[in-house]
Amino acid sequence: MSTDKPAISVENVTLAFGAYVVQRDVSFSIMRGQIFVIMGDSGSGKSTMLRSMIGLLPPTGGSIAYGNEAFWSLDEDHRAEVQRRFGILFQSSALWSSMTLAENVALPLTQYTTRNRDEIDTIVSLKLALVGLKGFEDYYPSEISGGMKKRAGLARAIALDPSILFFDEPSAGLDPISSKRLDDLILELRDALGATVVMVTHELPSIFAIADRAVFLDGETHTATAHGSPQELLENCKIPKVHDFLTRGNPAPIVPPSP
Repeated sequence: MSTDKPAISVENVTLAFGAYVVQRDVSFSIMRGQIFVIMGDSGSGKSTMLRSMIGLLPPTGGSIAYGNEAFWSLDEDHRAEVQRRFGILFQSSALWSSMTLAENVALPLTQYTTRNRDEIDTIVSLKLALVGLKGFEDYYPSEISGGMKKRAGLARAIALDPSILFFDEPSAGLDPISSKRLDDLILELRDALGATVVMVTHELPSIFAIADRAVFLDGETHTATAHGSPQELLENCKIPKVHDFLTRGNPAPIVPPSP
């Protein structure tokens, strides 16, 4: 699954708004093909870190690299080329309400490729079918459920066959069954696309079910206090806050049953 060279390297990254430091000197690496979770307590800067990784917020210090390319040191055009390798699913799904699902998924294809209409329609139908929405091409976002909106947003995120997928709280607002289905879909797409997945979430069932590695961002110390696989952190991490997070503060850990 992975190679010796990290797909993503975050080195000594500091994120701040003026004098307020969100996170300081955070470092972690993500190998190709991994599902990597950014977790932590509320207000710890998880989504802020993701925003910096996808190009929406320059770090105050440190570097973020994709392969051998130092992302924030690139000129704007080159950085935009790197961003075209990304697929992004925001917490709200961010679908255009005035567009059908097919039109939403087609948007990146019409903007960033020279494919003709027939080719785009074929790709759109394929992507919607991959996320279980075959036959819903002409539906509007207001006509489908929250879980279906998440899947439609995911179809749009994979429209350009990205090598890296970013998810910000993908299970937010979903019931447990819909959340489990989304987890399964993320695993299937990772395997089908060979993509690297970076996910911000606080949902423990998702973290234990699909994450290969994770980093814990602490909102009090404003830095990363733990790295490793979720199961390793649960069994071996001696930091009380990390253990409390992974057990919901209970003496016995809450771990989903084995499939």
